Amino acid sequence: MTIDEQAIGDELGDEQVTHADDETLLGRVDVDDLEAILAITNTDPDEVEHAVKDNADAIFTWDYSMQRPHLRKLYEKAKVGQWNATTDLDWSADVDIEKVVSGDQVAIAAGIDPGLYDDTVIGHWGDKEWLDYGIQNRKWTLSQFLHGEQGALLCTAKITETVPWYDAKLYASTQVVDEARHVEVFGRYLDEKMGGGYQVNAHLRMLLDDIINDSRWDMTYLGMQVMVEGLALAAFGFMHQMTEEPLLKKLLRYVMADEARHVAFGVLSLKEVYEGKTDAEMRDRQEFAFEAAVRMRDRFLSQEVWERMGVAPRDVLPIVLKDPTRDLFQQMLFSKIVPNCKKLGLLDRNDKWLRHRFEEMGVIQFEDWEDTSEEFLKFEIGADAPTPVAGH
Repeated sequence: MTIDEQAIGDELGDEQVTHADDETLLGRVDVDDLEAILAITNTDPDEVEHAVKDNADAIFTWDYSMQRPHLRKLYEKAKVGQWNATTDLDWSADVDIEKVVSGDQVAIAAGIDPGLYDDTVIGHWGDKEWLDYGIQNRKWTLSQFLHGEQGALLCTAKITETVPWYDAKLYASTQVVDEARHVEVFGRYLDEKMGGGYQVNAHLRMLLDDIINDSRWDMTYLGMQVMVEGLALAAFGFMHQMTEEPLLKKLLRYVMADEARHVAFGVLSLKEVYEGKTDAEMRDRQEFAFEAAVRMRDRFLSQEVWERMGVAPRDVLPIVLKDPTRDLFQQMLFSKIVPNCKKLGLLDRNDKWLRHRFEEMGVIQFEDWEDTSEEFLKFEIGADAPTPVAGH
């Protein structure tokens, strides 16, 4: 569905709206069509500048009164929660990447069990090859964190312009600073400690393009604050729990404190908005959330890593997709998204449309875990951050 069609749908109401099917939303009939997923690639591996049409009006508000205390509370938390990437992290620390990855191998391999691949094209791999894979996968993962943080930087700047609420503009401005710091730290870690990284994954880039391209300010919130940042918060939590590398562990802990506020910002803002939406308007948001969830799941196939290792993704990914430990890891990445979607009323509107889609994806079990609208307090620096398996 195009942006104009969605905008018209918002205006016409329930009776005249035609909603998209999977092929329209995702470009394929079968959500798990591996050939269609792998067909989406970066056409220019040397691209360094990417332009996206930003369809939005900058909104001034002349009402400077405090009308949303919950957002002002976040704003006050953000002001005292700032940290300096240059002085608060010890960049002089030596990182022995082979030793680190070897020690973190289970986390680095995203739950992959090497023993399952004995009868595949990588069945001859020994410890050296699996270590090399782990190093490349770490570089790839941190690179996608980096690119996602730049997406958040642009989206939050857009929210500052487009949200009509004064209190939300104030908070969003602090997130712009947060996201700039996140881009800084992930970029610096990759450059100084990992020897460089990977280009943005094509599925992630498509999702970021869609979020930026949409003209409606609440869709920027939904796509970035709730979906992308929600998954990132879970992913950061996993890596923070698994890694024993001190610099990265502290870097992730600081970033998680910021990210939890960012997700809470989205949930608290959209709950107010979505309570007044029609079923047709909510269906558009449900479809957007589903599309975002699938795009994020697709990117975790990390096909670029296999290619760099000299392996055709088609030869190994069918086995990867059947790996039960990896499947559990992937499901857990949605542990923040599903309860937040439930909090926003997205799961059960329109005959439980999004609930059924999350059931098909195997992630509905997280619906009653704690949502992030209050959980962000547990992530503050100085507190013991919740572990990924103890969030409910």
